Amino acid sequence: MGVEIRESPVSDAEYADMEEFVRDYLAASVATEEEGGRMRWYPWHSAEYRFNHIRNVVELSGEIARAEGANQDITQVAALFHDIAKLEVDQDIHAEEGARIAREYLLTQADYPQSFVDEVCRSVEDHSYQGDLTDLRLETQCLIEADILDKIGANGAALLLLRTGYESRSHLDAAEMVGRVLERGEEARTRMRSQTSKDMIDKRLKRVRWIQEWLEDEVVGIEL
Repeated sequence: MGVEIRESPVSDAEYADMEEFVRDYLAASVATEEEGGRMRWYPWHSAEYRFNHIRNVVELSGEIARAEGANQDITQVAALFHDIAKLEVDQDIHAEEGARIAREYLLTQADYPQSFVDEVCRSVEDHSYQGDLTDLRLETQCLIEADILDKIGANGAALLLLRTGYESRSHLDAAEMVGRVLERGEEARTRMRSQTSKDMIDKRLKRVRWIQEWLEDEVVGIEL
């Protein structure tokens, strides 16, 4: 069941302010660390990539929430804050720290209902949950499904292709690298619970299969 909050407590202007805060927080997380920050040699650990990922998850989670009857405001505000601490703390505590930052922001920047703040922060804190998604509230489920989806598909394939250089591989390994996205995607699909997310991941995996087939035909198939 989704959380029932009849009127949106977040105006467009307030949401824009939240988005700007998250973007600036990520940029500051990098700027204040020596040599560009923790693990910044991977592009997906940059502030630019992380903010783009967050915006993608906001959009995807909103689409899933609308289709599945979840509270869209809770889902999308939680999505906006879900990775805000990703660049400054270890992976295993970034969700908890993100929830703390979200609570502090939401309680000090506007007069939001306490129930709204609590639900947003609960979703942020639980978004790294690795168990059955039906154990969680629908809003959190939508957030996690969206978070998974952004790593699958053409976006995931592009990131894995970038990784070939970091692993000292050549372009001849591209199809194999893209195959990792398919493997992860098939595994991720088993976690999906909403029909909306299943349909979305099937569409994305179909695109990845096309990419892999083209690479196999036009790159791997070339004899040196």
